Amino acid sequence: MFATAFRRAVVTALVGLIPAPAFAVINGEVSRDPNGLRASVVRIESTQGEICSGTLIGPDLVLTAAHCVMHQAGYSVVAVDRAFRQRRILAIAASMHPDFVPGTTPEDQPGIDLALIKLAEPLGPDFQPLDPRGGGAINSGDAVDIAGFGVVAENRRNTARTLRQAHLVSIGSLKVANTVTVVTDRRRLAETAGAGACLGDSGGPILRGGPGGYQVVGVVSWSSGAMRQDKRARTACGGFTAVTPTGEHAGWITSRAAEMAQLTASEASTNFRRSNRSDWMARPGRR
Repeated sequence: MFATAFRRAVVTALVGLIPAPAFAVINGEVSRDPNGLRASVVRIESTQGEICSGTLIGPDLVLTAAHCVMHQAGYSVVAVDRAFRQRRILAIAASMHPDFVPGTTPEDQPGIDLALIKLAEPLGPDFQPLDPRGGGAINSGDAVDIAGFGVVAENRRNTARTLRQAHLVSIGSLKVANTVTVVTDRRRLAETAGAGACLGDSGGPILRGGPGGYQVVGVVSWSSGAMRQDKRARTACGGFTAVTPTGEHAGWITSRAAEMAQLTASEASTNFRRSNRSDWMARPGRR
């Protein structure tokens, strides 16, 4: 009954609202634990000035949203060490899910909004990759966490680049052009603005568990505002957060990650120069 009622609420809320790429965790807490999510959640920046979030799933591999790397641009990944100093590493390759269609809007995207990024070098023992294979499904009513480097409000761009996290709850699946899982503030349930993704959080993780035992269960794709909001100041943040569940795509993540782990910097550079796509790494059989 809980899930059914709020699935209807999601559909109702999306009518007349424009879902947008999820660019900060609003109403969240700044992550200050040196043993916490700073060891696993990273920031992705492009030479076009765009910011996304991502999850370290290997010493030199990051899981994020495909729309975060679909543009022809340079990309780097910023990680935060135990002293909360920022470390920037070049992204030398990226691979979008083969079903993803670049250039589509969130409500028109028919594919899977997932991508992997290969770093120029491993991050080292100060960081903790998370395994995306064992998180399982996201069921209605499940308590989850969100983490990301985005802004606290759409009109406060200067608040980006700080890692924040918040507690959310799943209210079920939603079919737009593709199928996503929808999570929202556990108290407000998107009736009014609450915790959720905003500008800069795209590609960030949806998590189960806690420090020392976090499991990735999804990747943030887009967000939409609450059902009740001022028409004069409408926002695409603080209501519904649409998530690509990783459990349903663990096979692709695992196989593609294994291929990218073997990619050298020189191979990535060659493939990037030869390619005119945002999928920088040559597909199997084209190396």
